[in-house]
Amino acid sequence: MRAYAGKFDQDPELWGTVGLLHDFDYERWPDPPNHPLQGSQILRQRGYPEDVIYAILSHADYLAADYPRRSLMDKTLYACDELCGFLMACAYVRPDNLQGLQAKSVRKKLKQASFAAAVNRDDILRGAEELQVELNEHIDFCVQAMQGIAADLGF
Repeated sequence: MRAYAGKFDQDPELWGTVGLLHDFDYERWPDPPNHPLQGSQILRQRGYPEDVIYAILSHADYLAADYPRRSLMDKTLYACDELCGFLMACAYVRPDNLQGLQAKSVRKKLKQASFAAAVNRDDILRGAEELQVELNEHIDFCVQAMQGIAADLGF
């Protein structure tokens, strides 16, 4: 999220906050619509800005009727959410982790339904489309961004 904020000339701290908080309630309330509705209530009580809360709510497709993705931040969160999880899975099975990971090999893994089976491939495709970026470009951008924080990700 921070990398895309820089690319789009937005606030990296705000976007980074959205990225870090968007699933904070998932372990406690994993079932829709509790996630992210329960978390949004907590964030409101703690004084988080409405655009942060809205972006988090809009990342859940099952809330799209009430929280359609409107802003660039909303669309970017959605586009990065499943993809970054998938990229982590790809990195875990590679000897060099994120280093050298390319869109071509990620796309091959996307076609393997048994690999990272919980990751919703449709969300990845729809996310790139809503963000209006070509999928390979989006994958490469996210890989590069994650390489920059590899140590923070445990690599």
